[in-house]
Amino acid sequence: MLRYKADIKTLIYMFITTSLFILQWTVIGFNPIVFFFYCFFSIAVAVITHNHNHVRIWKSDFLNTLQDWWLTVFYGFPVFAWIPTHNKNHHKLNNRMGDYTITYRFSEKNNFLTLLTYPTISGFYQQKAIRDYLKDTYKNKRSRFYLAIAQYAILVVWIGAFLLLDWKKALLYVVIPQQVSLFSVLIFNYVQHVHANEESEWNHSRNFTGLLNFMLFNNGLHTVHHETAGLHWSQVPAEHKKVEHLIDDSLKERSFWGYIFRNYVMGFFNNKYKTDSMRLQRIEREQREQREQQKMQQESNAVTA
Repeated sequence: MLRYKADIKTLIYMFITTSLFILQWTVIGFNPIVFFFYCFFSIAVAVITHNHNHVRIWKSDFLNTLQDWWLTVFYGFPVFAWIPTHNKNHHKLNNRMGDYTITYRFSEKNNFLTLLTYPTISGFYQQKAIRDYLKDTYKNKRSRFYLAIAQYAILVVWIGAFLLLDWKKALLYVVIPQQVSLFSVLIFNYVQHVHANEESEWNHSRNFTGLLNFMLFNNGLHTVHHETAGLHWSQVPAEHKKVEHLIDDSLKERSFWGYIFRNYVMGFFNNKYKTDSMRLQRIEREQREQREQQKMQQESNAVTA
């Protein structure tokens, strides 16, 4: 029933996430170690949601719908929203103007402030794409509209029911992990695209190859993902190896947390640890070439005159 056997790992992660929720709610209560792992698997849910919207987990439409609902309640937002915001927008524009998730909407800087504010700003601008999608499906593809509304309904019932049962537990075991899930996936997107060159064939994304990449379904191998978005996550490493030599070394990182510490902590004290914007370098180079061409044209016109 699975499209790819590798998604056994996906199901294991989902069952662990669900089990940790039940365990904390009904048996052990709050335990910081258990809660830490629960938040990690909440982050993994966001990555699974991303993967599921590119390559559906199941061969059966019915099972995929159930998977949508399962993911929705732990992700904290209807998973259909990835279609208009990510599949149809971000992958089409890839951090160019018009991408609702561009990393340079208000600033070309890459610091701790831009990192932490990005999820809220990006999430706000993505709402237009979601509204337009709902309007379009209501008008042209009513069945998809009802599937989307069902995800909203299930999410509201899920959160509402647990808030009524015990609002303190609900905040701790439902709402906060959902926010961790939503926040983290946008942090990943920011880090993978900020200061890359959106116009480059191979240097449009930052890649991470370490342990976290393995634990989170090869989500760190972002260049190949943008080049072949329909490729299953289990097949990405092999494709990454084929093009790795074409990617600039500054966009190849071993450790995600090493990059975070170097750029946002050490970079706060010393600029040499911060990333340089390949996008701004390209723009400056283009402007310089344009000025040189204009100068040459003026000199040519003067000689002709």
